[in-house]
Amino acid sequence: MRRTMTVRDEPASSVPDAAAPAEPMRTEFGFVLPRGYVDDTGRLHRDGVMRLATARDELVPLRDDRVRENSAYLTVVLLARVVTRIGGVSDVHVGVIENLFASDLAFLQDMYRRINSEGHTRAAVDCPECRHRFHVDVSGGRLGES
Repeated sequence: MRRTMTVRDEPASSVPDAAAPAEPMRTEFGFVLPRGYVDDTGRLHRDGVMRLATARDELVPLRDDRVRENSAYLTVVLLARVVTRIGGVSDVHVGVIENLFASDLAFLQDMYRRINSEGHTRAAVDCPECRHRFHVDVSGGRLGES
């Protein structure tokens, strides 16, 4: 059996422009926590940075005894590896993640999934009033900013 290949014309918009500079790969994503992390002194920290996960980030926690005893703890250990800063706290460790409010933990889990699976922090939403569809950045930018 002989196979033939057909060539189709691609629309001009889908063909990359050789003259256009390539966008650098984005490996860090800023966020603003819904509630915020309260440190030992009572100071509130809301803005932070999460980096892309590596294969090692996903494998190392599987050897952690806390994860072996309770698989739900995987999220805590994994986030402690990829969240590089929360407010003025640059030493983000398991204890910091454990002390987040549940809504902030859920926010970071969703953000982790978005940036590591989908490659971005945008979500398509519909206006409840007019049903207009648009995109928002769910990484937590300040109101009125893009």
